[in-house]
Amino acid sequence: MARKSMLRHFKTRKSAKNVSTRIFVRGLNIQASIGVHPHEYESTQPIIIDIELDMGDMDLPVEDRLHETLDYGIVAQKAEEIALQAHVQLVETLAERIADWALDTDPRVQRCAVSISKPQALLKADVTGVEVIKSR
Repeated sequence: MARKSMLRHFKTRKSAKNVSTRIFVRGLNIQASIGVHPHEYESTQPIIIDIELDMGDMDLPVEDRLHETLDYGIVAQKAEEIALQAHVQLVETLAERIADWALDTDPRVQRCAVSISKPQALLKADVTGVEVIKSR
C-alpha cells in the first residue's frame, strides 16, 4: 500500500464511530505487605494485580506517538508504587487506591477495574482475590 494511501487508511480509522479503547496491565506480580493476620505483617507475600482502564471514545493515536494515549508502563509503575507504600490490611483497600489514582490521573479514563489476587491466601484454592470497579 502506498504511503499516502496508508496514511489515509489510518486517519479514517480514527473517525470511525463507536470506537472504544481499553488499556490494560495483566499479571503484575508484586511482593507486598498485605493482610489482616499477624503473620502477614511479618513478611511480604505475592499479589497479582490486573488493571483495565476504559478510555471511552478517546481518539485513537494519529501520529503513532505515546503522548496520544495513556502509557501502560506508567500505570504498572504507579500500581506497584501504591502497593509498596505501606502495609494494607485488605485487598479491597489497595484496589480502590489504584482505581482512584487512575481516575484522578487522566480525565479520559471513564471506568477502571482493578483486581488483586493473593495466590497463597488459601491452601485449597489456586487463587483468591477481589475486583473493584469504579466509574466517573
